Amino acid sequence: MMTIGDNLLDLFLFAVTPYIALTVFFLGTIIRYRKYGFSYSSLSSQFLENRHHFWGLIPFHYGILTVFLGHLIGFLVPRDLLWWNSHPLRLYIFEVSGLVAAMLTIVGLVSMIMRRLTDPKIRVVTSTADWILLGILTLEIVSGTFVAIFHSWGSSWFASTASPYLRSIFTLSPDITFMVAMPWLVKFHIVGAFVILAAFPFTRLVHILVVPNQYLWRKPQVVRWYGKKAFLHKAV
Repeated sequence: MMTIGDNLLDLFLFAVTPYIALTVFFLGTIIRYRKYGFSYSSLSSQFLENRHHFWGLIPFHYGILTVFLGHLIGFLVPRDLLWWNSHPLRLYIFEVSGLVAAMLTIVGLVSMIMRRLTDPKIRVVTSTADWILLGILTLEIVSGTFVAIFHSWGSSWFASTASPYLRSIFTLSPDITFMVAMPWLVKFHIVGAFVILAAFPFTRLVHILVVPNQYLWRKPQVVRWYGKKAFLHKAV
């Protein structure tokens, strides 16, 4: 049975939080770009360590981009997605592809976290904001994977419930009735997306807005150091 407290919580989470997140996202992004434009970078640590960097970066980015594309399709063309899913084989292909991409993302994320925990040079350049971001991403990706496992056929119910809700946010008339009946895990995952959106301007994620992603298919870069060895050790 729903209580007044539950209704107020749903109202805050799904009618107020999205606009807080969007406001922080736009204002924070603009202010950071104007005042700290040089920080609009992923602040790559590849030159400090490359082998684990590669095995974390590539799976994570390919996985997260595939997952994001699947969500974007459900948001932009929900009717077409429902038509696609009307055939069982096509539905299975879409669902399995999304789950595989999610698992690939987790593998990459775990590798990235272990790299920052075990490599002394990487640990030194890892800020508190980096750890907070990795924590938020871990919760969001793991919860999304659990949603895919325990609440099957997510691509279909996303297109028929989450998509209309998200559209209602952009029309400035949030309809939370789509979210009220959702399982708590789905609610947690959606609220997590709002948290990431709000945290975006304060983390490395800002590089998404200014850096092309051709590094996903480019050839590996070769970094050559010039100078005395002692100077290099001192610089590192």
